[in-house]
Amino acid sequence: MTQQGPAGDADQAEIARPTARLMTNWINLAVLMILMGLIFGYHGLLVLPIFMLVTILAGSWWNSHALRDVTYRRFIAHKRAFPGETVDVEVQVENGKVLPVPWMRVDDEWPLDVPPTDSRALGPSYKRDAGNLTHVFALRWYERIRRHYTLQASKRGVYGLGPTRLRSGDMFGLFQSEREIEKQDFLIVYPRVHSLPDLGLPSKEPFGDTRARHRLFEDPSRTMGARDLQPGDSFRHIHWPATARRQQLQARVYEPTTTMSIVICLNVATFPRPWEGILPDLLERAVSVAASLAAFAAENRYPVGLVSNGAVPRSDRPIRMMPGRNPDQLTHILELLAAVTGYVTISMDRFLLRQSPALPWGATLVVVTPVVTSELLASIYRLHSAGRRIVLVSLAKDAPPVLPGIVTHHLPGDDAPEQHEPPVMPNLFAQWREVIR
Repeated sequence: MTQQGPAGDADQAEIARPTARLMTNWINLAVLMILMGLIFGYHGLLVLPIFMLVTILAGSWWNSHALRDVTYRRFIAHKRAFPGETVDVEVQVENGKVLPVPWMRVDDEWPLDVPPTDSRALGPSYKRDAGNLTHVFALRWYERIRRHYTLQASKRGVYGLGPTRLRSGDMFGLFQSEREIEKQDFLIVYPRVHSLPDLGLPSKEPFGDTRARHRLFEDPSRTMGARDLQPGDSFRHIHWPATARRQQLQARVYEPTTTMSIVICLNVATFPRPWEGILPDLLERAVSVAASLAAFAAENRYPVGLVSNGAVPRSDRPIRMMPGRNPDQLTHILELLAAVTGYVTISMDRFLLRQSPALPWGATLVVVTPVVTSELLASIYRLHSAGRRIVLVSLAKDAPPVLPGIVTHHLPGDDAPEQHEPPVMPNLFAQWREVIR
């Protein structure tokens, strides 16, 4: 529940004053008629201007108090929903003073993507994706009026109900004032979550060998000591300070970790080049796949996180949530996926390379992408060569090339774009040279 109002001292600045020119003209006319009646001795002429003057002053005073202590509230039964569900909303307006409100119009801005079941409830608005819920009330002293609506959650997103504009005036219809309430109530519609078989993914071991769930991983960010270099040790693991002290090649010994976590890496680009545009249906499919994988990981007690090169509204920063076992972890991930837009902050191949150092070493990176480019494959193979565990989930129309050691799932859709150039296998020699550097 979020309360909007009441109109206290802070709201008085928001009350629009009546037109000064109109008030001045009427008062000047009344005063002129009174002077003419006194000068020429026509006392009968005084009745009308005095009545006009009293009416104007009474109307002005009434108008200045019409919206005071008037509250407007929305009560949303559930602030979160899945597509296909309905949400009950109660709208309540109350006059909290002795002075009645002869008339009041309320224009509440509601999104068209979660409309009321009664299609006639919303009127037109100057915004393309919104409509106005309009009410006209006459409120007695301390009267409260309620209206009930049912919203249809039909599309993923974060939707704001509001702002609200209140209009009222005096009982004579001479003056009018208004107040705009900027505060909004938000409704979150999660992305669709499917079972893995419905998506075309295996329900058993979709991330590869599940035995790795309890396998000991070495975390290269935490060195616990050194030992003599043995055949098969990577050149990158040489402990040079220890080698200098002992005058013999030493290899680093890393702290082990038993936790295998999952990081969903969502690519929101639906074309190989982001400036070519956005395919909304393909983006929704990618978000749904990411949400389904996160739900599967949480259900199987994997620590799960989310990173994406997309952004939430009013932000230009990529999304990053580290893996965790918090009971609300999946809820937070679904909320981020509900808000993510098709705005690409950075190409996915560069994004993966930049985010990798900050992600847990033993985590499995599940890359969900609507398009597969040569640059993305090169980045994936580079991370794999560096010891990262990668799972590629491609939604592109053409199957991606097979990368040795990388679990790949192909989920083609009819809405996938045609690729002008098929991705090619990265140059292995070049990748190894980059890894050694």
